[in-house]
This record gives sequence, C-alpha cells and structure tokens, in this order.
Amino acid sequence: MNSSDESLTASPGFREIGIMPALLQVLNARNITKPTPIQHQAIPLALEGKDLIGIAQTGTGKTFAFGLPMLQKLASGKRRGLIVLPTRELAYQVEEALKPFASAIGIRTAVFVGGAPMNLQRRMIKSNPRILIATPGRLNDHLQKKTVSLNEVDVLVLDEADRMLDMGFKPQIDKILSHAPKLRQTLLFSATMPQEIIKLATTQMSMPLRIEVAPAGTTASKVEQEVIIVRQQDKLSLLQSLLQEDKGQVLVFSRTKHGAKKITRSLNDKNFRAAEIHSNKSLAQRRAALEGFKKGKYRVLVATDIASRGIDVTDIALVINYDLPDDPADYVHRIGRTGRAEKEGKAISFATPTQARSIRDIEKLIRSPLQRRQHASLPSVSMEESVGSSDSAPRRFSGRPNSRGSSRRSGPPPRSGARGRMRRR
Repeated sequence: MNSSDESLTASPGFREIGIMPALLQVLNARNITKPTPIQHQAIPLALEGKDLIGIAQTGTGKTFAFGLPMLQKLASGKRRGLIVLPTRELAYQVEEALKPFASAIGIRTAVFVGGAPMNLQRRMIKSNPRILIATPGRLNDHLQKKTVSLNEVDVLVLDEADRMLDMGFKPQIDKILSHAPKLRQTLLFSATMPQEIIKLATTQMSMPLRIEVAPAGTTASKVEQEVIIVRQQDKLSLLQSLLQEDKGQVLVFSRTKHGAKKITRSLNDKNFRAAEIHSNKSLAQRRAALEGFKKGKYRVLVATDIASRGIDVTDIALVINYDLPDDPADYVHRIGRTGRAEKEGKAISFATPTQARSIRDIEKLIRSPLQRRQHASLPSVSMEESVGSSDSAPRRFSGRPNSRGSSRRSGPPPRSGARGRMRRR
C-alpha cells in the first residue's frame, strides 16, 4: 500500500466528504482523522460551490471547515481566496493552521494586518500569494492605495462576522465585498446570528445555506459554568485564591486595558507568571505573549475581548471572567476558549452584587441558568436582584437566541435583501 492509500485509509471521514488525497495526507500526518460536526456539514456543501452561513462557536473546527474547501477549489485553477477576520492574532492563527495544507499543493498565503509595514506587504503581493488573510482595516488601506486587487477572488470567507460587525467594520466589509467579483463563493462564519448578519447574508450572498452545530448563542456543552458573587474590591484576592486551587493554564478576561494591566501586575507580584494582551500592546508584544502562554512560559494570560480573538490554545482548562462583558454575546466568545476539541473545561465569572441584570442577559442568550456559588475565602455576598438597572457597565444585547436544536441545518430566516435568501439544503 503506498502512502496515498494509507492516507485514504487513515482519514475515511475526510475522504468520504470529498477532501482530495494531497490534503488527506497532511491531515493524516497530524493525526486528524475525524471531521468535527461543522466540518462534516460545511465541507461537502462548500466543495459544491454553495454559499454558506456557518453558526459555530470558537474551537469547533471552523478554520478547516472553510479553509480545506477553499484550498481544494484553488488547487485546480489560478484564481484566489480571501479570508477576512477581525484581529491580527486570529489572522496569524488561521495562516498557521492552513499553511501546511497550502504548501502541500503549492499555494502561497499572505497575512495583511495593521501594525505590520505596508511596504513589506506590497513586496509580499509580488510573490503571488493565492490566499490572502486580512483584517478589514488594513485590507481597505491597500484597496484605497490600489496595491491589492480582488478581481480574481473566487472564494471569499468572512470569519467571526458577528465580531467584525460589533467592532464597527461594517463600512470596510461593504467596501471589500464591492471590490470582489459578484460571481464568487462566499462563506460566512459566526458564533451568533444577529439581524445585521441576516441582512449582510441576504444582500451579499447568493441563496446561502445555513448550517449550525449548536443553537446560535449557546456555549460548549463540556464547559462547566459558574458565577461567584463578589464585591469589586475583593476580586483580586478571589482571583489569586482560584489560581492557587487550579494549577493549569488560565485565561482571564478584563473589560478594559487598564484593568488588564492592573491584574497582570498584581499576579506577577505574587509570582503567578502572567502576561497581558490588549490593544495598547504592539503586534510583536501580543504575539510574544500568546506564544509564551502556549509554550508554558506564562501560566496566566490576561486579555480584553477585542485582543483575545485568535487565542487558540487547546489546553486552557479554566476561563475566568474577572469582569462581565458589556455584550452578552462576548460571554459566548470568551467561554469558547475552554472546552475545545471535545475536552472538558470550566468558566468562572465574577459578578458584583448589582449585576443581576447582566447575569440574566447572559442566561437569556445561552438559554441556561448559571450556577451561583460562594467562595470560602470571601464573606457571604448576595445578589441585589432588584437593582438590575444599576449594573456597572452598559450592555448591548446582540441578537435574539435561535430556538433550533443542535447539529442540524435550519430553515430560512426573514428575508431582508435583494441578492439572495437563506434556504434549506
């Protein structure tokens, strides 16, 4: 039996959904033999050339769900692929995941993100990359300067589309789509399904099929979720107590850059080996912090929501929401950093006594109650259920939960545009 035959035997799941032998060999070399639910549903349809909307959480295998069909389609021609996503970290993460497959079929990739020199990116274009992975702002810079053309884009991916819209990238996304050919395949992936995504899909995609591996807004089933009611002044001591109890790697979310810096400094003073990621850090500093966390140099990574996109570490056993997010949808994204790849995980959220409304908003979105508990190191504190309006931060509820069940394609939502409508398979 030759090596190609061995690959086909070792990866029957991917073979059966249509993945070509050259890509199967790379999957086999990495001991990836079974498609995840989102890959199982999305890959065959994407290989047929269908426009897709994939509703899936972080850690479900979305990158291969859009990346492998894109590579396979580009392998048989000379056209190009474009992947647009919200942050620098996520851009580099996606390239890291796809590059071995691209190299196996002779396709070059390039990453265009803010913080990197424009001149270097212009030189990269001359090397003829077939797949461009970019953030909306930097790609628009190149479109304005006419240093990049999207005329040959055959497959266009919008990854974490809900997050891009939340970050205010709607004008840039509209411009990018206007520069791409109308006769293209568009694959949109999102953790939630707010009205803005529905409008984008129905106006910019051609009869897209909607698939989802869990109801929009739900969290990973293997993640144990708890809320500890704590006074603001006790949060640091509670965090340190939890870190002493749990010896694994921990991701801590702060609502602000100043808060992230304060938390990191406090943890390092107590020898917890912490690093921070937020927008005040340079691209090089953020990448160094993430790599140090992956390699175990840092045990704790403190991040803000925007900077956390692209954190893909499989061994995060605990996520701590030091501050509750402004937007309930961000809770879903945060929790998606643990319990990845079918592993068990735990998420603990700190809530002050006046944040009852924030907790209710999260529970409404995920359609599940969060377990409340006290911590032995703290005095007993009760939630002030009647003071929902005095939460410490503004909230933006990003879309209505979808009531459909898990791991299935769903029917069409309301139609609101002219180009296409979402449909059943």
